[in-house]
Amino acid sequence: MSADTARRAALAAQGFTDPKPRGDVDRRHLQRALSRTKLLQLDSVNVAVRAHYMPLFSRLGSYPADLVDTAAWSHRARRPRLLVEYWAHEASLIPVQDWPLLRWRMREHGGAWRRKNRELLERSPQLIDDVLAAVKELGPIGAGALERELGGAKRDGRGTWWNRTETKRACELLFAMGELTTGTRRGFERLYDLPERVLPPDVLAHEPDDDEAIRTLVERSAHALGVATEADLRDYYRLSPAQSRQAVSELVECGTLEPVAVEGWKQTAYRHVDARVPRKVTGRALLCPFDPLIWERSRTERIFGFRYRIEIYVPETQRQYGYYVFPFLLDGRLVARVDLKADRAGDVLRVPGAFAEPGHDARDVVPELAAALGEMADWLGLGGVVVGERGDLAAALGRAA
Repeated sequence: MSADTARRAALAAQGFTDPKPRGDVDRRHLQRALSRTKLLQLDSVNVAVRAHYMPLFSRLGSYPADLVDTAAWSHRARRPRLLVEYWAHEASLIPVQDWPLLRWRMREHGGAWRRKNRELLERSPQLIDDVLAAVKELGPIGAGALERELGGAKRDGRGTWWNRTETKRACELLFAMGELTTGTRRGFERLYDLPERVLPPDVLAHEPDDDEAIRTLVERSAHALGVATEADLRDYYRLSPAQSRQAVSELVECGTLEPVAVEGWKQTAYRHVDARVPRKVTGRALLCPFDPLIWERSRTERIFGFRYRIEIYVPETQRQYGYYVFPFLLDGRLVARVDLKADRAGDVLRVPGAFAEPGHDARDVVPELAAALGEMADWLGLGGVVVGERGDLAAALGRAA
């Protein structure tokens, strides 16, 4: 398989060759996009837009602000909950039906968290039971409110970043074990609740065999990636090498995966039997750093020739491109990158820096990038786009925006 064929297969698998909705975007479109990506990664950074909202905009265009919120954090008989939170590819929103596929991880995480927090559990043996009882009575409820209900809490003293209360640590332990889940969110604060008040009875009752569950997750990864190495497949749900390799072998044996050699790839790749290869890929999309198309950086470099590193934790004077940089996809290629900030007070989408990728003509890139930035600003409810001075595209983009 040529590298170009693999690239087009990957883009199709991620939904970038599906037609964008012509009218209003609704739950059917959300479900179609999720059938491609399988999950949405959560992240607390809100400098432009939170990570779980952007991949849908990249694939669907402008959509109602509450579409994801109602799918993930509310339930009505006529509009049932579609998504639930758990550790999948990091903290993620996954389809409700996929929650049982991670029961093995709940057991593993529960054991790991208990070992890590052994001192806490020995010092406060009743804390776990007290938290569960309080959530049962008061949930959905945040960790801060639980602390007040339980009479205060001690700080664990590990420094500012990890300065969590014992109650918060207990909540996270119970979340990792599947004993608690997110009932809803207030802002970005997680409000804990019991799984039986959040998930349907048939989902709670489903207990897949561990090997079957992991094999299903790898198959989901393969479907979402189109063509992928074993390491790519493993990364999608953060599986261990042993888990992934066994599942890949079994999926090859049953015909779901086909081993292929991709031009320029050092490792064997695997093509999902249902992977499509479009003749060409057209259209444009801004991609947040946590988009599933690009979140595995070595795969991004292998497929697109695009070296990408997030620079949030790099000192400002040492950043090459900026604080929160979005790659720009145009006609199936990553042709540029822009540093973005949603300035709510100023009512603008700020672009402190804009940079072309080598080999791509700015005259082709700038009009499309300016249009994409304008669409994003409109979706975020901002009045316009303001381009800064950094980068070789900045001057031309500033005139076009």
